[in-house]
Amino acid sequence: MRNDKTDVREASNPRLDPVNFAERMAGSGNFMTLFREGMALLEETADYLDGPGRTESRTLSRLGGLAYATESMKLTTRLMQMASWLLLQRAVNEGEMSDKQASEEKSKVRLEHPEDRERSAGFDELPDGLQDLIARSLRLQARVRHLDRQLRGQLRADDARAANPVFSQLDRVRSAFGGSEG
Repeated sequence: MRNDKTDVREASNPRLDPVNFAERMAGSGNFMTLFREGMALLEETADYLDGPGRTESRTLSRLGGLAYATESMKLTTRLMQMASWLLLQRAVNEGEMSDKQASEEKSKVRLEHPEDRERSAGFDELPDGLQDLIARSLRLQARVRHLDRQLRGQLRADDARAANPVFSQLDRVRSAFGGSEG
């Protein structure tokens, strides 16, 4: 038969706590890869729109030109929102902001845009370079949104745990018997 003190200690053992994959990914080299990819795509898009894209847009029909203007605006907005989110998460990872501060700021960032999946009339006329940037930005946006949802879900779970008096009592019992808080 097991001793109650052993049960409490084992329950508070960090090695036995579930792994938080969202926090692990957000604080890992994988996040920095995502961060660099997002910033590089932002820079590549700016270079394209100021250079070859501007030249290519002049050859489009009126409808294609309107689609170009609409889709390039949606693209830059999407990338700027993602860049904001990525910069906030990097600030958390580097200890410059708390999770709570970043969460408040991230609530101002819009990663969900219903119009992102809608194609403008004339979309098929867009230059391949712009269509490629749009497709890549949507894939990156999906990855960032997925990580954001996971992190927000973890924050809500942490808030629920903090607000639950049962967890508070369990933490006190763990402290009394030499276990770590958690």
